[in-house]
Amino acid sequence: MRTSLLFCFFIFLLTLNAHAQTEVVVSDEELLKYATAMDSVNELTVQLTDSITLLVKNTTVMSAARYNELSRIANDEAKLTEAKATPEEISFIKYMADYKSKRTNNINQTFQNLAKTYVGAATFNKVKKALTTNTELKAKYDTLMEELKKDNVKTVE
Repeated sequence: MRTSLLFCFFIFLLTLNAHAQTEVVVSDEELLKYATAMDSVNELTVQLTDSITLLVKNTTVMSAARYNELSRIANDEAKLTEAKATPEEISFIKYMADYKSKRTNNINQTFQNLAKTYVGAATFNKVKKALTTNTELKAKYDTLMEELKKDNVKTVE
């Protein structure tokens, strides 16, 4: 009994050692490509948010507060009626939902293309996984992202 416990413990230690030795190595170039792709997607997302903010701010159909109120209930006709939403307001809400949906799909396609063609699917997955387990790599990535973020343009204040 004691021998089998020792044997199991020994196997467990070997497994831990083998796992530690198989830590994925990510090159600086791979990390930079991954960070550049992620920064690009983040920037596109910020631009979409900014454009939605500008459209809502500049509409004459309703106030931003009213937009926020109605956009939460846009798919519920009874609640829209209860909120006394006008046809113009409903039309604007639907336009904005379509606007956001189309541009979000474009961002998702861009993200997939960057992951596959710029970074490479295998490299993208390798770096993504390594970032969850390697704190040193994660710190390096965070620093890179801060540097890349500096050249991003803010369109709405």
